[in-house]
Amino acid sequence: MLKKEARKITGGLSKPSKMPGPSYNLPAVACITGAKLAKVPGTVCYGCYALKGRYRFSNVRLALARRLQSLKHPRWVEAMTVLIKGEPHFRWHDSGDLQSAWHLKRIFEVCDKTPETSHWLPTREAKFLPLSTDSIPKNLIIRVSGTKVNGAAPSFWPWTSQVINGKGKNCPAPDQGGKCQSCRQCWDRSVPNIVYAKH
Repeated sequence: MLKKEARKITGGLSKPSKMPGPSYNLPAVACITGAKLAKVPGTVCYGCYALKGRYRFSNVRLALARRLQSLKHPRWVEAMTVLIKGEPHFRWHDSGDLQSAWHLKRIFEVCDKTPETSHWLPTREAKFLPLSTDSIPKNLIIRVSGTKVNGAAPSFWPWTSQVINGKGKNCPAPDQGGKCQSCRQCWDRSVPNIVYAKH
């Protein structure tokens, strides 16, 4: 499959300027848990960046909707593999989240087919996660996000993230012009918890 066809099937990858590699985004309005939390003050989803700014432009909304629809395409795994192959780092969902356990299974297939790529998947959809981390591809880290700003990190999962006001973060991006630069902690299984500063 050529990249042109792969982009047509999947809707293409996004290229967040902060990240060391591409990503794949879905509409934040389609987040199952996040869309509810976005209405609750004090949660990490309240005031979600992916529900405002350029994400509200009609062309962006249409592109996100196409990606959401593409998940059902029978060649989605093959197409995503073509687009990701050769990338050192990949982030799943710089906006949006898992839609089902079946969706996660397809992501696992893409990870298995791109063993040279380090994959990072942040999520709040804990109900779709496997009972054991043994079934997760070794080149994928799934970080379960905390719910409340200044709240505790989830305790049931080995890799997590949380958002805080003020000091105590271990994500260096706010001190680096909002970019990862050389940091790869989010992709690193030896780092159990990432603490982000609220922005």
